[in-house]
Amino acid sequence: MLPMDKDEPYDEGSERASSVDDYKVTCIQFIKDISGDYLAWVDYYKLPEEEDKKRRAQIHAIVERTNEWIAKIATTIKGVDVVMNDGIQKMAESTAGYPFQIGIFVNNMSGYTLAKPGMVDINIKAAGRDGFKVKLGWHQKDKRFLISSTSPVVIDESNIADTDSDLLDIHLKMDAQKCQPRDVISFTAVVTETKDGHEHERRGMTTIIHMG
Repeated sequence: MLPMDKDEPYDEGSERASSVDDYKVTCIQFIKDISGDYLAWVDYYKLPEEEDKKRRAQIHAIVERTNEWIAKIATTIKGVDVVMNDGIQKMAESTAGYPFQIGIFVNNMSGYTLAKPGMVDINIKAAGRDGFKVKLGWHQKDKRFLISSTSPVVIDESNIADTDSDLLDIHLKMDAQKCQPRDVISFTAVVTETKDGHEHERRGMTTIIHMG
């Protein structure tokens, strides 16, 4: 049984500290174990050598970086969950690969980022291949972004244009004023590649923010 999340702050002196540490060990091992499943999918795709190497390298890097964040940055069971699920999401995305260019930046960092509590600027960039356009898509039919956070956050969606263009370069505002230092936020944005107004490909990209 995994320990239940009680949403209570981490306290160095509490008996609960050891359960957070135990949970970290469990989740670090889980990330290592599940990476084998994603590597097996890469095998299954029988990709050209360079693309095969690239996806494997990305998965290995995600395992290292995610487990470092679990060990050093997460301070509660909920925080460990946010970081672990972020890593799983990133491995799935790297396994699928990116047929077109996409990047998400917070303070000029991507993937694993740092920001201060308050209003956070998120810059999403993408470019379609020749003959294709790009636009910001939806994670689910009624939910544009997938967000998982140790404190409540909201992304302002009021100024998002629903038109496609050759290049996407938009700035979104995330309200993270309720966050405290050591909070973690994971979010996934989806970019759609279109041709003649119809969706051709869609890819998600997941970013984690450590509130400093």
